[in-house]
Amino acid sequence: MAKLNPIAAAMLVILTAPLIASCAPAGGAEPGAAALTPKQAETLDKQLAGKVPGKPEKCLPTFRTTDTIRVSDNILLYRANGSLVYRNDLKGSCPGLARDSDIMVTRQFGSSTCSGDFFHLVDRSSGIRGPTCVLGEFVPYRKPAGDEG
Repeated sequence: MAKLNPIAAAMLVILTAPLIASCAPAGGAEPGAAALTPKQAETLDKQLAGKVPGKPEKCLPTFRTTDTIRVSDNILLYRANGSLVYRNDLKGSCPGLARDSDIMVTRQFGSSTCSGDFFHLVDRSSGIRGPTCVLGEFVPYRKPAGDEG
């Protein structure tokens, strides 16, 4: 195996550090919690208000949801009904997802959408394909039993 001289190794580190850093997830302790705008935080709070998170699920049967809500470039919500919403923290950022102007194109094989499935964005006006994004696990948020509000 060939050895790099120290100068070449240092240059390799300097040149690739920004690229590697751009792949790292942003944020703190809670996935997807980093860098939400006030409007995005308000949307997330409104949709999850009064609901309690459950055990993450790998797949979500598509018949369970009626609406997809784009919270940020990292967070999608799938609304099943007024008392059940699934939160999906993507496996990495999906630049442009929060704009809500691009079309989400999902290839589905079967009747479920699962963690690890890909989707991509397509510009609504030009038809140009944008980034490919990867879904994370689906965390159900339910209103506690007996809570009618």
